[in-house]
Amino acid sequence: MPIKVQNDLPAKRILENENIFMMDELRAISQDIRPLQIIILNLMPLKEDTEVQLLRSLSNTPLQVDVTFLTTSSYVGRNTAAIHLDKFYVSIDDIKHQKFDGLIITGAPVEQMDFEEVDYWDELVRIMEWSKTHVTSTLHICWGAQAGLYYHYGIRKQPVDQKVFGVYEHKVLNRKIPLVRGFDDVFLAPHSRHTTVSKEDILKRSELTILAESEEAGVFVVLADEGKHIFVTGHPEYDRMTLDIEYKRDVAKGLDIEMPKNYYPGDDASQVPLLKWRAHANTLYTNWLNYYVYQVTPYEL
Repeated sequence: MPIKVQNDLPAKRILENENIFMMDELRAISQDIRPLQIIILNLMPLKEDTEVQLLRSLSNTPLQVDVTFLTTSSYVGRNTAAIHLDKFYVSIDDIKHQKFDGLIITGAPVEQMDFEEVDYWDELVRIMEWSKTHVTSTLHICWGAQAGLYYHYGIRKQPVDQKVFGVYEHKVLNRKIPLVRGFDDVFLAPHSRHTTVSKEDILKRSELTILAESEEAGVFVVLADEGKHIFVTGHPEYDRMTLDIEYKRDVAKGLDIEMPKNYYPGDDASQVPLLKWRAHANTLYTNWLNYYVYQVTPYEL
């Protein structure tokens, strides 16, 4: 799928080197079609890494996608250059009158805080409320999924005894639902979190349907309101080395961290991890764009 981004976005060059079709603004203007308008609220600290991961995940359908990156005004992280944010990101005030086909809300490294203690919680609430009337479908990832389940359905996150950290087996439920169409009975996906959501709490809400879960990692994919909201508790978009970077960073800090499960060959952290989850990650994002965005969004936004 051609993805349209600003010509000088650094992620564009990285993905073009992977032979992923990235369309620049000039070429997009010459095409007589309406691309899907996708906005990504990037709450991750290393925003440029997340840009690459998500753009790669969105690149596997024939649909043309015009991507806008959204950031918070109430909190500005220290890990991304201000010039990058100023050039490639918008705020909710910049786009509050626009409508979008899809919204992605990423994870964030704040999961051990109460939601209301997060510096940008009020702004995130405003964005999630705005999305009800201005977005066809919203995909929430990791902490973003926990925040969305809490805000929209009152489901609280819970701490876990040991960090859910590694690559876990999941099984598909409700196979006939299009979001998991094409999935194998068992598939792998990465997780990296200190909290979880209770399956029992989700089952109490008739609007919510669990589509995939793991015996070790818990609920993985939840569908709400026929796809208006989708919650993914892990990080299917992660690169091969993302968990490796997180693990070695925490080891260097002297933190009490277990090696990521089912990740390094022979549990040897000197070995290059095998990439075993990308095909299903691509299928998840492709199904979301096709069945819950493209198929149901109006032609005229």
